[in-house]
Amino acid sequence: MAVIQHLDRYRVIGETLARHGLGVLLGASGIERYIPFHRQIARYAHRAESYSTAQHVRLALEELGPTFVKLGQLLSTRPEILPPAYVSELALLQDSLSPVPQSVIRQVLETELGGTLESLFATFDLTPLASASIGQAHAATLLDGTDVVVKVRRPGATEQIEVDLEILQNLAAQADRRWLEAADYDLPGLAEEFSRTLRGELDYLAEGRNAERFAENFATDSGVHIPKVYWETTTSRVLTLERLSGYKVNDLEALDAAGIDRPALAAHATRVVAQMIFDDGFFHADPHPGNLFIEPDGRIGLIDFGMVGVVDGELRERLGLLLVALARKDPHRVAAALAKLSTSSSQVDLKELSADLVPVIELYDGKPLAEISVGKMIRELLSVLRRRHLQLPREFSLVLKMVIMTEGMGVSLDPDFQLEEVLEPYAQRLVAGRYSFSSLRRHLSDAGVDAFEIATQLPVQLRRLQVMLDEGGPEVHLRAAELDPLVDRLDVISKRVVFGIVGAAVVRGVVELAAADPDRRRAWQIPLAGAGVGTAGTIAAFLGWSTLRRKQPLPVPRGRSRRRRR
Repeated sequence: MAVIQHLDRYRVIGETLARHGLGVLLGASGIERYIPFHRQIARYAHRAESYSTAQHVRLALEELGPTFVKLGQLLSTRPEILPPAYVSELALLQDSLSPVPQSVIRQVLETELGGTLESLFATFDLTPLASASIGQAHAATLLDGTDVVVKVRRPGATEQIEVDLEILQNLAAQADRRWLEAADYDLPGLAEEFSRTLRGELDYLAEGRNAERFAENFATDSGVHIPKVYWETTTSRVLTLERLSGYKVNDLEALDAAGIDRPALAAHATRVVAQMIFDDGFFHADPHPGNLFIEPDGRIGLIDFGMVGVVDGELRERLGLLLVALARKDPHRVAAALAKLSTSSSQVDLKELSADLVPVIELYDGKPLAEISVGKMIRELLSVLRRRHLQLPREFSLVLKMVIMTEGMGVSLDPDFQLEEVLEPYAQRLVAGRYSFSSLRRHLSDAGVDAFEIATQLPVQLRRLQVMLDEGGPEVHLRAAELDPLVDRLDVISKRVVFGIVGAAVVRGVVELAAADPDRRRAWQIPLAGAGVGTAGTIAAFLGWSTLRRKQPLPVPRGRSRRRRR
């Protein structure tokens, strides 16, 4: 693969966008200056009328090659940014190229693995099973007879992708300055996020580690098959995995012919996805039908672990807040939870966002579980976020995409499938975790640390100001020595603030803990009441003592008399 350098690549990108009539993107990114003026006009005039704008975007990305195909695939997972027509079209992007010559593949393998092909494998088919933009897959057999799939990265793929990523980051920075409509989205941040994701897919060692992590997470589930990684024939450019075989999850005729229980399969596949998101916090971020096999014995086989998502503790906490708000059918709480999730820099108008969410809440308010479509509700939520220009974290967008795809897969396997029934226990555990002792202790600890920092840093900062004034800092009408009583007073006040914050957190935690579960409230009635009374008594005693102490005469600055000057 010949690497096209920066200037020529800018010209290719500009001419491709112009040929598809995407003048807005040309103007916003400033790339039109790389196209000769007369050719640019001709390109604008020659646009195929039979295609929509969304289709032209897809076709342009396919023409521009691997980096831009991957960019389109990533954008198809961000429905809070793009309208549905673009999301649907970009989801159709085909990641395929003509195969690399067999002699080149042989050379890459022998260089990377340090031996001849015949000494490394019992058999190796140089005709690829699939040929994608980053690499291609080959069927092979190890020396011990194990059937494997060997992924080989295309020569030159990394170099060309690095050129394209640098250009994309430059174009994003230009568009961020020139395009008014981009002000609500962090385009440079999106470009940086995309660069990290794509570079991760280039490293087959990272993909191998991802596969092993999934295997560990599902070690106790005999119904899930994660392929084994063969590290002896794996490098950053070559990945050797156990070969899985079976039926595609969307091949309903083959599943029926094999006697697979489709309703049971739908429920099991959904539980697999739920475990990844809610329990493990580590999920397969590209679960399309081509990456999911159903083996003859009914086991679910997963492949292709280059793109993964992580749900960390903070995101899990915010997801719990959103689920609580949705369960209470409170648009104000839902708006506040979405505002906390948003990564947009613009200020969120909670009142207007709450008003927009009322029709979404009405979709499932008062309806039985069987009549609720989670996918429809999520799409309506995303529509509201798009209108309000609110951007979600990448991982949360991927979670929503996973939920929508899972519901669609479940319904295709079983027309009576209800996603809510399968997800409900996981969601309940997530919400309950918010009110657990460990969560309460963590929140109190965080509040205590923050309050302690406020209490200790405020006097320090004021004393620094005093020193600065003593040393001839900015001229103000205030004597430096007169700051001493103020610093002492603020020291006392800040400690009282600490006690008040921590006490309020304790009281609130006790109330929420009791309200979360009626049975728990009855069982813990006396201990919780004792904790509340004890906390209140301690706070009252401290506040009383600090008030009496406050009435003591203030310290007199050295060299000054308390007698007022006449």
